[in-house]
Parts: sequence; structure tokens; C-alpha cells
Amino acid sequence: MMQDIFGQETSLTDAAALKNWNAVQMGVLSHAAAAPTHLGALLDTAPEFALAQAAKGMFVLLLGRAELMQAAHDAYAAARATEDGALPRERHYIAALGAWLEGRPSAAIAEMETVLRSHPEDALAMKLSHAIRFILGDSTGMRRSIERVLPAYAPDHAGRGYLLGCHAFSLEETGAYDLADATGRQALWMAPDDAWGLHAVAHVHDMTGNSRAGLDWLTGREEAWAHCNNFRYHVWWHKALMHLDQGQTEQVLALYDHEIRKDKTDDYRDISNATSLLMRLELEGVAIGDRWEELAELCANRTEDGCLIFADLHYLLALVGDDRKLETGQLVQRIHADARRGASESDARMATPGCGLALGLEAFGEGNYSEAFGYLATGRSSLQLAGGSHAQRDVFERVTIDAGLRAGRLDAVEAILNERRAQRGGAEDSYAQARRALIAAGRGAPGAQSVPAE
Repeated sequence: MMQDIFGQETSLTDAAALKNWNAVQMGVLSHAAAAPTHLGALLDTAPEFALAQAAKGMFVLLLGRAELMQAAHDAYAAARATEDGALPRERHYIAALGAWLEGRPSAAIAEMETVLRSHPEDALAMKLSHAIRFILGDSTGMRRSIERVLPAYAPDHAGRGYLLGCHAFSLEETGAYDLADATGRQALWMAPDDAWGLHAVAHVHDMTGNSRAGLDWLTGREEAWAHCNNFRYHVWWHKALMHLDQGQTEQVLALYDHEIRKDKTDDYRDISNATSLLMRLELEGVAIGDRWEELAELCANRTEDGCLIFADLHYLLALVGDDRKLETGQLVQRIHADARRGASESDARMATPGCGLALGLEAFGEGNYSEAFGYLATGRSSLQLAGGSHAQRDVFERVTIDAGLRAGRLDAVEAILNERRAQRGGAEDSYAQARRALIAAGRGAPGAQSVPAE
């Protein structure tokens, strides 16, 4: 047996294999593009290392792609076939993958937390718990998990900087903006390639309406995310959001073309960056040319995917944006079918918040703004269950607000803006300020209504 870079006993006996395993783990923490290469090299030389097989399966599931489910099942089969040689800690990873494949990602989290109770220094278990909670929208659980293990990470722990980056993000998502900012900066100081910690500070600037300082924070720190996998597109997306808040739409479109959609992938995370940015631009009246078409072509091929409601809702943005009524209807119907099936935790999220939000987006695309507002305003209370971050989900908040304005629901929209401001610590961005100006201008106009949000 050999100890890994975090001091955890492993079932590996080969130094070269251990080196690759350490590189995999550090690559996952830093979102490095090289991590899959190290994992492939490891499994080529040590296919019997059950922990790596199980981790591979979970990495695949995090991609949220139906066509990769077989690869996750294959990894699980390989892990189970070599489970006899696995240590007790390693077997929890195998159990986590099995639970997730059964449609119970919350049980996979429980397995990771079991590991962390006995081995709090296991930074990979920490990161996986964090990542799965993220896609489930469990920000409170993210923070609790990190803060339970935080005392175990000495200053010389190889994962401490990345742990602080995760802590910063969970602090921001739970509204502790000042502490999140300080923690994220410390994370990047300890781990200069901690793109997650750097982006946590960007989130703070977004939530506190301080886009000018956010641009200052990101500018000159590009090396912190240059090494990343497609997460680098997401950091560029944050920079684009800051330019949009500043009214600098030419810079936004330049970042879209040259960074955010530099590679025309159909990874749902890349699609979500692109579709949510284009929708924000359209709501501001910015001409975006034929950019919807490229995204809609990709999303039309994923209407039957059904892995994550977060992905499906962003596919809908593209289909609605490009006026693809047929494919929009197909995706809405499939979401409802999954909700009725109710066979997994994913299906439960298709039901809530998925069904209502999907109908709301479809109605918005058809110009039925009153109907859209009814569905979207009702879905706000469960929107967090769609997963992702406040910044990512805010596109649906904006569509809701704009639907309400177009439907003349001024009082209801004002109430939503007030809630949005409270969530952001009393701060407002230029989007909210502009909508308040529209409300003020519309008071007393024909068709304006004083009706509370549904």
C-alpha cells in the first residue's frame, strides 16, 4: 500500500501509478484539462485500481450526457470486478457510483460524507461531494460539508488552497459575501491555479452589483484559468457578464465569439454559458445576429437527453431563442414525461421546478407573456432545485421579470426585484436599476396591474 498526495492509504503498489493518481486528483481540484490524460495513463497501467474506476464513473456522470451513461456503467462494472482488492475508504467511492447510477445522487453524496467523517483530509471526496451538491442546488449542504472538514486541512495540506476555493464558493452561495471574497483571495494565494476560488470571488462581485471591481479582479489573472478544461469558458462568461452590466455590449459579443464559444461544443455547461448570455443580451435589446442558430442546432439534438433539468432548461433557451417551436414542444413534453415517470431524483427535479419553468419558457417564446409570467413566477420558489449557482439561475429570474413587465404586472415584478435585491445584500446591478426605471415609467399606463405575483 502507498499513501497518496493527501496522506490517504491507497491499494496502489506502483510508484508510477501513484504519480498518475496524484496528478488526477490535483487535476480535478484545479479543473485541469490534463486530468483525463493522467486518468487514462493510470487505468492503462493499473486497471485493477477500483477507486480510479469508480472515480472515472462519477466524473462521467458529472458531464450530464445520456450517451455517456454506458461508460459510467462500464466503469462501475470494472470497479466492482476488482472491489476485493479495494480498501474500505475506496469501497465507498464504488458504492457512491452505484447509488448515482440508480438515480440517487444524494446517496452518492452520503457515501462521500461517510468517507470524510473518517478521512476528512481526502480532498477528492470533498470535491466530489461539493460537485454533486452543486448540480443538486444544495448550497447549504456544500457549506456544511466544507466547514466540517476545514479544521483537518493543515497549511501544508496539498489540497488546502482548493478547499478554501470551495469554501469561498459555498460562502458566496449562502450569502456571506464579505467572507467569501476574503476566502477566495486566500485560496488563490495558496493555489494560484485554483480557478474555482478565483471564480467564487467573481460571483461575489456579480451578486453585490460591483462589476467594475469584478473586471479589475479578473483582468491580469488569466493564468489562473488558462490551464482549465471547459471551465475556462465559464470564467470568460463571468467576465462577459461584468461587461454587460457596464453596458459594454461590443466586448460581450467579442468574448462570446472568441472565448465562450471558441469551441462549438455541445457540453451542457458550455451551452448554458452561451444560451444564458445570449438571452441576457436579447432582453437588453442587443442584436445578436445568427448566434442562436448554432446553439439551437445542437440543442435540437438533445431534446431526449434527460440527464439534468438544468441542462434541459438551457437547451430550451436556445430553442426558444431560435423560434424552434417543434423542438421546443418536444423538449417540454419529454420533461413532463420524465416527471410523470418519477423513477429517480432527476425525474423529481423534472417535475419541480422543471415542468412549470419549461412551460413558462415556451410561453415566453410564443409571446404569451401573461401565461409565461404565471408559470415562471410560480416556479421561482423551487428554482434552486434546478442546480447551478445564483448567477447561472439569474437568467430565468430575468426572463420572469421581463415577462411580468411585458404583461403589465408592475407590482408583482417590483416585489420580485425587491426579493432579488435582498438576496444580494441590498445591492442592485444595472439590469435591476433599468427595470425599476421601466416600472416607474409604466405606473398608471393602460394595462398596468397591481396584482401580487402568483
